[in-house]
This record gives sequence, C-alpha cells and structure tokens, in this order.
Amino acid sequence: MSEAIDTTPAPEFIRPGSEQDQQKGPISAAADMRLEDFNPVWNRLFAENRMLDYFERLRREDPVHFNESEVAGRYWSLTRYNEIKAVDTDHKNFSSAHGITLGFPIDQPLPEGALDVSMFIAMDQPKHDVQRKTVSPVVSTRNLAGMEALIRERTCEVLDSLPEGETFDWVDTVSIELTTRMLATLFDFPYEDRAKLTRWSDVATAVPGGGVIDTEEQRREELIECLVCFTQIWEDRKKNPTGDLISMLAHGEETKDMEPMEFLGNLILLIVGGNDTTRNSMSGGVLALNQYPSEFEKLKNDHSLIPNMVAEVIRWQTPLAYMRRTANNDCEVGGKQIKAGDQMLMWYLSGNRDEDVFERGEELIIDRENARNHLSFGFGIHRCMGNRLAEMQLRVLWEEILKRFENIEVVGDIERTFSSFVKGYTSMPVRVTRKK
Repeated sequence: MSEAIDTTPAPEFIRPGSEQDQQKGPISAAADMRLEDFNPVWNRLFAENRMLDYFERLRREDPVHFNESEVAGRYWSLTRYNEIKAVDTDHKNFSSAHGITLGFPIDQPLPEGALDVSMFIAMDQPKHDVQRKTVSPVVSTRNLAGMEALIRERTCEVLDSLPEGETFDWVDTVSIELTTRMLATLFDFPYEDRAKLTRWSDVATAVPGGGVIDTEEQRREELIECLVCFTQIWEDRKKNPTGDLISMLAHGEETKDMEPMEFLGNLILLIVGGNDTTRNSMSGGVLALNQYPSEFEKLKNDHSLIPNMVAEVIRWQTPLAYMRRTANNDCEVGGKQIKAGDQMLMWYLSGNRDEDVFERGEELIIDRENARNHLSFGFGIHRCMGNRLAEMQLRVLWEEILKRFENIEVVGDIERTFSSFVKGYTSMPVRVTRKK
C-alpha cells in the first residue's frame, strides 16, 4: 500500500441522519403526521419496528419524497419498486461514487474526523468493474460448489449443539456464529479470532449511542485497528497467497497498490456484505415463520419450497433497508424535479412491499411466484456480488433445520438494530423442539 496509516485522533461530528435520534417521547403514528414532516432516515423507527406504516403511506401519497437537512443537504426517498429499479440500473445518471448511505452534500468538504474511505460498491465505471472483477472469483459457481460441504458441516455442528427446552439467543448462537465462520474462511482469517470480524462489521454500520459504539472517535479507533490487522495479513499474503479475498486484492493488478483508506473501505464492504445481510436473513426467517405459522407448516410438508422460501425471506426481511445514489444531472424521477448533486435513497425495504408488484407484500408467502424479483440484492452493475453465497448459506441452514426440529419458537422480546440502514436484530430469544 502506498501510504502510511493515519492514527491521529479526530474530533466528533454529527452524522447525516442522526439529527432525529435526540428526539424523546413516543413516535407518532404515520397517519397522524404531515407528509412534509416524514423523514424515513430515523433510526428509532427501525429499532422500534414502526417504519412500515410510514413507507406504506409514502408509497400511496408521496412515493418520491423530499427532505433537506443542514447536515445532509437535499435528499429524496424513493419508495416504489419501479422508481427504485429505474435509478438502480441507471449508473450513468445516478452515481455511486459519493457513498451508499445518506452522506454530506457533495459540494462540501467532509467534516474533520470523518473517515474518508473508498470501496468499489461506491465507485463508478470503469474503476468499479475492475476492482469487483478482482474479488468476484471467490463467489464463482465453481468455488461455491466447493464451499457447500464446509457450510453444511458447520451448520450441522451449530444446530446439533443447540439446547432443547432451554431459551437461547438465536442471533448470537446461530446467525452470528455461522456467518462469522464463513467470513473467517473467505478471508483466511485466524479462526480463533473470528469474533473480531463480527465486531468490525457492527462498528462500521453502528449509530453512536445505539448500543454498539458511543462516539465517532470510537468507530475510528476500532476501524483503524481493523486496518492495521488486515495490513499485516496483506503483507503476508503478498508473499504467501492462499486464494482468499486478501490474496486476491494483494495480487490483483487494479488493487495491489490501493491506499490504506481504499483498502479499509473494501474490507468494510466485504465484511459487512458477508455478515450483516446473511445473519439478519437467518434471524428474519425464524421470525417470519413464527409470525406466519401456516407458511411454516407448508414448508415442513414440502421441503422443495426451500429455495423459493429463501428468496421470499430475503424479500420480506430486506437486510439492507436502502442504498443511496447521487444525481449527476438535473432530471425527473416520478414526476419530481431532481437537481444535480441530490442524494437518492432507494428504499429497498419499501419497494419490496410495493403492492403493485408483490400482492399482499407485507406478508410472508413462501411459494410466492415472483419472490426472486425482490430488490434486496440491488440491480445493475452494483448487484450484490455474494448473492448466490448468501442464498446457499440460507438454503443449507433451512435444509438442516427441517431435518432436526419440529419447531423453533420465538419466546421473548426481540431487540432490533438501531439503524435505518441495516435492518436487523441484536437479540431473538427462542426455544427449539427436536423431532422425535
């Protein structure tokens, strides 16, 4: 890498989207609010599972919804399927190069203290394509076929260890454990230290004060620790490549000379992409089948439905609630006049419930005919690189669950992630009943 790692402490700053987090008192019902006061980028809406009514009203009354704040500037919320897909696939008019979450206005410098990372998902062509191509062999059809036996072995090991008749946390015991083991394999990371990968993933996406980190400075310190750790691994893989993701980056023509912040950005992308999304779909599937027990019975009676059920769970869960693009030019979307530089938030979570595309979209229907048309993996050049790996992990998990368990019952209060970006769970108490 071409630069030294800067470990200088930096001051705090206000992150876009966090302005509302200081509001106290109960959240108003969507029906009781003025549309102009709607701001979907509110972490409490997601932590308290109140966001769906807001999105339903936006889809119906204002599907391309405008907000402006002092910190973030101008941004639009796209809540219907067709507008989301149109923007997602139009990489010429809507750029990824300014970030994938709500950020600072592009004509202003980043505040002092903000990590200025770069990652290929937040790049435009041609740089996006060549960097993505460097690491994509790890999820090739051939490589995935070789991984399935290992995934199944680890899944069986975890499921066989679950206590019967006792309450335990599905998130920690199953979802996190399985995805962290997979991450350690993809990075050829020291297996005994694999919990660090989960921690760095959580830190990268966490909202300060939301239960994971307290300050932006803490985020910076822990992510620099991640960078230092992986820089050592990088140096080793330059000499001794093992075929893992770091080896691919260290030897790729387009990635071998990355600067530290670009390396960190791509690490965060690959860690979060391999962790948060899959683990929250693993937990979301359990919750969904608890809420729709007739669908669970349907699944137990017909295991051939598992692949379609996996797609439906990913639609219903939508583990990343939105992705951002930035308008390159003045244009029109959904009848609204968009200005160059405006941020466009593509709310996959809302589009995946658009009744014009998904009949009874709020419900889990495991044999839904168009379940695979969901938005959760994105579309176009930025479609999720690891989508087939995620689907395989979930398929194997449910194949093995159905062999062993008659029921997985959610038996207590669920704790949800304090984030409007990662739609997930921090705790889900369950009790399992094994087959006799």
